[in-house]
Amino acid sequence: METILVLTHVDETGTALSKASLEAVTAGVELARQLSATLTIGILGLASVNAAAAASAVAATGARLLAVTNEAFAQPRYATDAAGCEALCRATQASIVLAPGSSRFVRVAAGVAHRLGGFIDTHITSLSSNDSVDATRWFYRQRVDATISRDARPWFLLLDAGTHAAYAAEPGTAQVEAVDVTLPATRTTVEGLRSPMRDAQTIRPDARLLFVAGAGWTKKQPDGQIHVAEAGELILAFLRLSGASLGSSKSLADQKAEGPGEEQSVLPFLTHMNQVGQTGSTPRHAKGLSTCCHGEEPHVVGWRFIAERRAISLDPNCGWTRGKADVVYVADAFQVMAKVNALLESRIS
Repeated sequence: METILVLTHVDETGTALSKASLEAVTAGVELARQLSATLTIGILGLASVNAAAAASAVAATGARLLAVTNEAFAQPRYATDAAGCEALCRATQASIVLAPGSSRFVRVAAGVAHRLGGFIDTHITSLSSNDSVDATRWFYRQRVDATISRDARPWFLLLDAGTHAAYAAEPGTAQVEAVDVTLPATRTTVEGLRSPMRDAQTIRPDARLLFVAGAGWTKKQPDGQIHVAEAGELILAFLRLSGASLGSSKSLADQKAEGPGEEQSVLPFLTHMNQVGQTGSTPRHAKGLSTCCHGEEPHVVGWRFIAERRAISLDPNCGWTRGKADVVYVADAFQVMAKVNALLESRIS
């Protein structure tokens, strides 16, 4: 019989589980129900009182709740996080360990699996059970769908964010068992955090809207001129007013200020980190708005997890109109975004 452990960690506040952790809890509850397996939820927390507060959000699962608490877990660190996860795994003797694919657990999960003589698979998007446990993941920039099954145990599975709904139930009284952990000597000290200003942060994984800019923003406009400065102002203003996350087509991200034998204007705030599509990322947002893109397959690959797709294009035969977008606005993106920004400004004021 399988024993399932869901590893979770608290968010920046230290008093609540992260959204990705709650998504992993949902996956654990569903898999435990399919397998009629024992479910345990392990929490990396700051202090015992904070761990109990975080655990109250998942008390309704009926799972056994364990926590490792120490001031050392206040900040992500390989040595301490690995020791905490190892202690939770050994305390439960779990055969299947689920964890969110957050930066905190991605850093340590493989090392913990090695310590326990286990195996690990990452970027898992769904789990199912027939005669065996099957895990589904994407390969080759989300273009190849594969199903993985292993007999070896323990089996560690890192779940991609956004693939499961975050667990939501009425908070309850949680009985949290403390797990002793021997922490190794640490050589690093966290002195503080530095975060970019909101206006400078363009990649926002938790935003409801993904705004994707295409190369058309830097091309000649109907007046025969290039308006890159205006394009940058419109895009940044929209991101500031809406809180959207910024994506980019490969052709736009590849543009450089100086090409062979020529110079071209570029959007200075764009990097390849913003790139979505076949050779970029595949973000998961509730809504997406594409501007000055053509909607070819490489772009659409990056949109496969976007729930509602809209696009702005002057070309009525744009690729987005051929069944790839829910709504297409045949209009000038400069004019549309200027109007949208004005409306957003009026609502704020």
